Amino acid sequence: MLQAHSFLWHYLWIVPNILLIVLAAILWLRGYGRRFPVFIAFALVEAVGQLSVYAADVAPSVSAENFWRVDWASILTEGLLKFILIGEIFAQIFNPYASIAKVAKYLIRGVGVVLVLASAVAAAFVPKDNPNGLISGAHILEQTTYFIECGLLLFVFLLLYYFRLSASRPTFGIALGLAISSCVHLATWAVIDNAGLSNATRVEIGFLNMAVYHLCVIMWFYFLLVPEKVAEKPGGSLPPNNLELWNRELERLLHP
Repeated sequence: MLQAHSFLWHYLWIVPNILLIVLAAILWLRGYGRRFPVFIAFALVEAVGQLSVYAADVAPSVSAENFWRVDWASILTEGLLKFILIGEIFAQIFNPYASIAKVAKYLIRGVGVVLVLASAVAAAFVPKDNPNGLISGAHILEQTTYFIECGLLLFVFLLLYYFRLSASRPTFGIALGLAISSCVHLATWAVIDNAGLSNATRVEIGFLNMAVYHLCVIMWFYFLLVPEKVAEKPGGSLPPNNLELWNRELERLLHP
């Protein structure tokens, strides 16, 4: 059952991406276009990209070289939209505090630059897993994308923890799904590259990645479509990192 081109393989490659298109359509019809425009674009591009790679894989007329070119295009476009989406998540969390958002955006950009440089250095020393440069390059590009994505999401969650913030459920759900998917993919790539696994085991790990991605899509349905319960805020003293105070002080520094 856990074999390439089995029924489960086709299901896990096709169905989650169709569900993403459905989710994007529902969000658009419900008027979420202004609140989560990048997520809707990401859902559509991710789904179309993955379905294009699937079609290139199963179509006999598509050569192996052209398949990897389609895969390259998919990885590049999806990676770019993921980074923009993380920026949208960040904006959703910190927009009520304009000055903090402005300063923290510079911080997250700085973290992104550091991660890009670290990934470039790591990629330069990673042994090629395939003599074909097109294939090995696609693998390194995908690993680099997941590495940067994991780092940026970790930075966002650390900021949430440090400032004692609670993101809205849709925003938290989007971030959580991205974090789970990227962490699992990055971990499995590390195992595949360093454990000397057989082809059969590599296929099984591929099934794990597809199953986790399917789970994340279902999570996005839940967090984005199920109404959020409004809980009463408990009384008491303000948290140590009072963002209102921080925001006012930064306003004074930035606009003396």
